[in-house]
Amino acid sequence: MVTKQQSEEMLRAVSLRVTRPRLAVLEAVSSNPHADADTIIGEVRNDLGSVSKQAVYDVLAVLVESNLVHRIEPAGSPARFETRVGDNHHHVVCRTCGDIADVDCAVGHAPCLHASNSHGFSIDEAEVIYWGTCPDCASKRLLNEHDLTSTRSDK
Repeated sequence: MVTKQQSEEMLRAVSLRVTRPRLAVLEAVSSNPHADADTIIGEVRNDLGSVSKQAVYDVLAVLVESNLVHRIEPAGSPARFETRVGDNHHHVVCRTCGDIADVDCAVGHAPCLHASNSHGFSIDEAEVIYWGTCPDCASKRLLNEHDLTSTRSDK
């Protein structure tokens, strides 16, 4: 999590004015990695009181454009935001609950993967999303399967 002073320094480093909404959004994203906009809006409202959804969306857009916040969009999920930027890491997403975790770059330097055909593009980044089941959901599934098996054998 970033401190208020670090947030102020981050904003100044990219020539952005330091405002309460920007500080609140940076803190919310930092405190809630991979949060969606609704979660961030709730956190910002807890911090600042009344603030419009549009104001938070506008701040998120500026922070993404300034590379202070990274936006990810897993299929079937709303956009998520994080303050881990600039290292070309990847993500793993639980198919059951939607939980997201960071996965460091698998091999080599950015873009981490070498395209079999670049089609003439100068590739500078690869976005990889791994899909699976998180430990909590896997445990719940095992418990449910065990309960079903126990119920059937009791008959």
